[in-house]
Amino acid sequence: MNRSPLKFFLLAFALSIPFWLIQPRDWPISASVGVPLMAALILVYREEGGGRGVRRILSRVFDQWRIRKRIWYVPIIFLMPLLYLLSYMVMRLMGLPFPDEPYFPFLLVPLLFALFFIFAIGEEVGWTGYVTDPMQERWNALTTSIILGLVTAIWHSVPLIQMGRTPTWIAWWSLSAVSIRILTVWVYNNTGRSLFAAIVFHAMNNLSVAMFPNYGSHWDPAVTGVITTIAAVIVTFLWGSRTLAQYRYA
Repeated sequence: MNRSPLKFFLLAFALSIPFWLIQPRDWPISASVGVPLMAALILVYREEGGGRGVRRILSRVFDQWRIRKRIWYVPIIFLMPLLYLLSYMVMRLMGLPFPDEPYFPFLLVPLLFALFFIFAIGEEVGWTGYVTDPMQERWNALTTSIILGLVTAIWHSVPLIQMGRTPTWIAWWSLSAVSIRILTVWVYNNTGRSLFAAIVFHAMNNLSVAMFPNYGSHWDPAVTGVITTIAAVIVTFLWGSRTLAQYRYA
């Protein structure tokens, strides 16, 4: 592919600056308006024949036909809720603070999923649809995941700082972001490189945070960071660091 990951990263950060300047304190607007999507579309338009290239990458948003083995819908949909459920249970065992009257917005799940699916399109068309494959041509899948996870963590750090998060909170969140990126690439590579799979996986991650008591207000990224890292290590051991798609015991 005639794509430059460095150009994409620089453009994504450059396009984010105006949104960071008008960033509301309580909402990461640079993610919600789809800066990675915009960067990907601009570069695809220049590199792949104008509108034809743009239509091609956008058509991948619903490329669920690539998922030949339906069993992969299990981790796509349920893995992140399971990891956050484990986080909740560990936090309870550790005696970490929770609200006196915890609220779980179960009735809002369909609406929240639709919202997070749209937001995930705004990110994953760039992070997965545009830049993951050319990075995997240069490095193995694990190295690609770690580099991409670090870049996305840095990109999210600016709005997180503006939201008043502490350096420790951001560090633990970044660990979680890197491990979740490993899991995302794992899902992507094992589903015929389905962008739709990565988008749904991303949406389920955000939905899982929102399902923590009181819309995630008492979520501890340190606990989730450790649990998702363990999951990423297990996946890497079983499917191999080179492709994350060659099951060791097949």
